[in-house]
Amino acid sequence: MKPVITMVAAQIAYAATGIFYKLAADSGMNLNILVAYRLMFSSAIIVPLALILERNSRPKLTLVVLFQAFLCGLFGGSLSQNLFIEGLALTSPTFVAATANLIPAVTLIMAICFRLEKLTLGSHAGKAKLVGTVVGIGGAMIFTFFKGPELSIWSTHVDLLRGHHAAPSPSSVSLHRSTGSHLLGSFSAIGSAVSYGMWLTVQWMEFQAKMSKRYPCPYSSTALMSVMGSIQSVAFALCVERDWSRWNLGWNIKLLTAAYTGIVSSGLVVVLISWCIRKRGPLFVSAFTPLCLVIVAIASSLLLNEKLSLGSILGGILIVCGLYMLLWGKSKEMKSINNLDSDQE
Repeated sequence: MKPVITMVAAQIAYAATGIFYKLAADSGMNLNILVAYRLMFSSAIIVPLALILERNSRPKLTLVVLFQAFLCGLFGGSLSQNLFIEGLALTSPTFVAATANLIPAVTLIMAICFRLEKLTLGSHAGKAKLVGTVVGIGGAMIFTFFKGPELSIWSTHVDLLRGHHAAPSPSSVSLHRSTGSHLLGSFSAIGSAVSYGMWLTVQWMEFQAKMSKRYPCPYSSTALMSVMGSIQSVAFALCVERDWSRWNLGWNIKLLTAAYTGIVSSGLVVVLISWCIRKRGPLFVSAFTPLCLVIVAIASSLLLNEKLSLGSILGGILIVCGLYMLLWGKSKEMKSINNLDSDQE
């Protein structure tokens, strides 16, 4: 149950990231700069931890390890986050939320192609994994595209956005306007999901697997990934926003968002996700992605005064059912593998 509890906690942390993103965008912050600050804060917290906790076990850095860290920082940090922001700017939050829930399907396809997952449809475990993935994605689509009547389940009269409506920047205005670049935004959003799915896959497969042998230090590996991602994101943000006044944070929601998303979402959560990937594989981790939609909907209803709809309730139920089926299939598969190993011994 430890990997399950860990992934639920990770999705709760990611749901809070979505709330902070809303508050930061509403305050007028350039979101490309936010991504850069996010990865810089991640580096600032993970690097000292790595230096302290792994000071006696860290092997020598090599060019191969640095290159692998560069690729992990690209797929898992700068590329996926900036494509997500670009898709959000050129399409809509609804479309980006829908494409983000393609991550389990993308990861399943990649894992099967690289023989990291076996889709044995002749067994109950294989059928449960496939059906659970499809049901979860279907629930996410219903959650996103079908609204239905609004339901008043509770009312907290809390709205964190109240009083934060500052004059938005051109970057944040673009989040709400329709442009002629919808096709580019669509590819960006899909590219973000593919990039994140690739990171989950390579963590399990080649880059992180080889890195674990050459550089068996999880905190140091995550620190290298964060540093590489922050360098890439800062370089990209400087290309799109050269006004240094836009980089000022101040003691406000901008600083809080950058600190939380960096320290928690791109720092500590990445360490936990890497541990779960090593324990259960990339499909197991990606299956929890749609759960974030349910948590965000509940949190938005409680904290942002947003209304729950019939579609969100039905979609949430399907997401949970799909997740349960996939976890059941993975559990059966793990038991059969363990029994096979014990029989061989």
